[in-house]
Amino acid sequence: MILTTKIKISLVILLTIFVIGTVGFHFLEGWNLLDSLYATIATLSTVGYGDFSPETNAGKIFTIFVIIFGVGMMFYTLVLMAETFIEGRLRYVLGRGKLEKIIEKMHNHYIICGGGRIGFLICRELMAGKVPCLVIDNDPEVIQKAGEEGFIYTKGDATQDKVLLGAGIKRAKGIICVLPSDAENLYVILTAKELNQDIYIMARSEEEESEHRLIRAGADKVMSPYTLGGVRMAMAIMRPAMLDFIEITTNRQSLELRMEEVSICANSQFIAKTLEDSGIRKRFGLIIVAVKKDSGKMIFNPLANYVIEQGDRLIAMGEDENVKQFAQSCLA
Repeated sequence: MILTTKIKISLVILLTIFVIGTVGFHFLEGWNLLDSLYATIATLSTVGYGDFSPETNAGKIFTIFVIIFGVGMMFYTLVLMAETFIEGRLRYVLGRGKLEKIIEKMHNHYIICGGGRIGFLICRELMAGKVPCLVIDNDPEVIQKAGEEGFIYTKGDATQDKVLLGAGIKRAKGIICVLPSDAENLYVILTAKELNQDIYIMARSEEEESEHRLIRAGADKVMSPYTLGGVRMAMAIMRPAMLDFIEITTNRQSLELRMEEVSICANSQFIAKTLEDSGIRKRFGLIIVAVKKDSGKMIFNPLANYVIEQGDRLIAMGEDENVKQFAQSCLA
């Protein structure tokens, strides 16, 4: 249960009353601190003394004020805590049921295993691109943060079959393993491939020697944040203009220039046409920087007579709005 500001304030006031009651009985009645604390608790809980009670007039008057101010605060705090707990529990149950229904309807989504800084960055980027995704994590604080950010999430251990099945791995398009250790990521890869042979798997590696193990286990792509970060920092020193260009073309918020990967589907109007005849440059003002084939082969700076084929992924560069129009036209 999360302590709200009201509960924190009421607990502070209640603790203050306990201290005042204990000190007051100690000086007014001459009782030791333990007996004074016992009398204060008995008064505030309305249990009654039974074995002893205040004997002096000052002690009795003091007891009256403790009862008036303390008993009400005691019950107010208990009611406030119970109300917060019940509301929180109901919110969780209702919210969890809603999330489960959403997850059941998800298809061709991405599952992010691990909700750390990298996992959340991936989620934000995918959601900004309107790509369906969900996060799996076992840490209550991470799950709470995921809910606050509006992510779809599943609480559990990503290495367990039932958790991955509950996240819809058999309907998923890909899984991204960004758990803290390479061993955990390796286990998730093996489990994911067992449950869905066709799923695309991307994994993070902590150690360089782990990369080939993750690939042999079934990962399609392995990336090291430390290696990428180091290369980017070195590029900022040696080729700052090039890095600025890359950041501009890959930044989602950039309105000047954008680089995007566009897939050519089966019914695309561009199939069997050359780049020159397709009119991509004239109609959309785009430059085709590269083409990635289904085989994985990359063709850089393709010639004007290159014939577009089904399954090609064109790396197009141009203004953001033109890139979006081109992507939509590829689906027509």
